[in-house]
Amino acid sequence: MSDLHLHIVSFDVPYPPNYGGVIDVYYKIRALHKQGVRLHLHIIEYPGRDKAPELEAFCEKVYYYPRLTGWKSAFSLTPYIVKSRRSEEMMQNLLKNHYPILFEGLHSCYYLDDPRLKGRILIYRESNIEHQYYFNLFKAEHHPGKKSYFLIESLKLLLFQRRLKHAGIMLVVSECDTAYLKRHFPGQSIHYLPSFHVNEHLNTLEGQGSYSLYHGNLEVPENEAAAVFLIKHVFAGSRHQLVIAGMKPQKRITSLAARYNNISVIPNPGDAELFDLIRNAQINVLVTFQATGLKLKLLNTLYNGRHCLVNPPMLNGTGLDGLCHIASTPSEMRTKLGELEQMPFRKADAEKRMEILGNTYSNTRNAERMIRIISGN
Repeated sequence: MSDLHLHIVSFDVPYPPNYGGVIDVYYKIRALHKQGVRLHLHIIEYPGRDKAPELEAFCEKVYYYPRLTGWKSAFSLTPYIVKSRRSEEMMQNLLKNHYPILFEGLHSCYYLDDPRLKGRILIYRESNIEHQYYFNLFKAEHHPGKKSYFLIESLKLLLFQRRLKHAGIMLVVSECDTAYLKRHFPGQSIHYLPSFHVNEHLNTLEGQGSYSLYHGNLEVPENEAAAVFLIKHVFAGSRHQLVIAGMKPQKRITSLAARYNNISVIPNPGDAELFDLIRNAQINVLVTFQATGLKLKLLNTLYNGRHCLVNPPMLNGTGLDGLCHIASTPSEMRTKLGELEQMPFRKADAEKRMEILGNTYSNTRNAERMIRIISGN
């Protein structure tokens, strides 16, 4: 058991763990607590997410601070997602002792270069190369106002990234992002440490299903663009059945899907319904045009679903290539769909998955490794 104390600065309330970034935060907290780390959690509250007493079971203390939204945070060279997460009250709480500080995502790094933290162990937890992520949101967005915001924020994030030189340790979610940060910050302590996640055991079903599934938060421009791509260029006019499931599907998706008898949309599925859709699908199709970070829905699908068909950016240095069927173009995807639709998922497929996932993506092993990195052992 560890005797380590650790401050964690979270960009949002990490409970319930129901979207990408907070999933990593929440299951990291649980895994570190299990190893005996004494956690001091600082949360920048985001409107719409309530305080979570459930977190108190894993932490010495949980602090909450309001996010400072509005024009005072917008009109600045500091990115809005960073500037709006500043809190002098939080800084005073961090200064009460000399424990290491883990900043979750670039969002939470406003104080990373603050001279009052000189001499402290400062750790940056990377989840994306944020300026690249926002530039791709700019390309995927259609609304002129939002498009301008994403472009401006991307430029600000690129400039702000230079502050990462003040991080004594960087913990990075993918091998590709690790290589990127090592190129830009040579000589710093940068480590590949995959995302923490909900899955402890494989829950796949053997045999066959009757449909392909694409799932994601359809309010996010990246996911909307992927769904439209699959409808128009892969499944339109084919015999393959496609189910699209996710939160808040835009009218553009529902109207487009309604043109085809083989494509249906399930809006706002509950957790249990989505879990069943993933498990019972013959093929889970995952497409992204963002080659940064680790796509946690890929990990979740591999633990719970049958065959997984992806495009190359979805893998992004995850080491999961051998567990997926890979296609780059619409014609390659249609070919793969034809090959997989009658191919049963076998016990041997599940065993191969568990061997690879257990070696790289075990929450317990990664918590132990994280403790060794912070402690310098």
